[in-house]
Amino acid sequence: MTDPLSAPRVAVYSGTFDPITLGHEDVIRRAAGLFDELIVAVAVAHHKKTLFSLDERLRMVADSLSDCAAVRVLPFEGLIMDFCRQHRACAVVRGIRNVADFDYEAQMAAMNRKLLPTVQTVFLLPQAQLQCISSTLVREIAKLGGDVREMVPANVLDRLQGALAPVER
Repeated sequence: MTDPLSAPRVAVYSGTFDPITLGHEDVIRRAAGLFDELIVAVAVAHHKKTLFSLDERLRMVADSLSDCAAVRVLPFEGLIMDFCRQHRACAVVRGIRNVADFDYEAQMAAMNRKLLPTVQTVFLLPQAQLQCISSTLVREIAKLGGDVREMVPANVLDRLQGALAPVER
């Protein structure tokens, strides 16, 4: 039996990442410094109509974080606590941008604690200048022709522009 104190500290940061934003990236990079391994769990998201396929979202996240050795990018579906159990995670990381996020995330943290009491929830705030960014707003601004260069990693900007290019008739 392995000593629990010597086991690697694994955390999970989950989301749809449609697309990954600089706010997500900020939280991920800081969380990666707190744990031995951070798994970015990209949700299959059957319940949502995503702009990008699961494979595209996995690739964008992996490309954005390719310089982070402690970060692994994996797909997931189902309950995040089942994923945590499967990967022996000790924590879930959640980004909090505002009070509305906190209310929702606090409720989810309490429910997750009921499902798997050994997993802690860690809340991180993105840098102040990134707190207004959400994937939903990025998609909407990009669809309307707005400039999202300061909201997403460069590799994501290229894919967004390609996905939202006007269709010629």
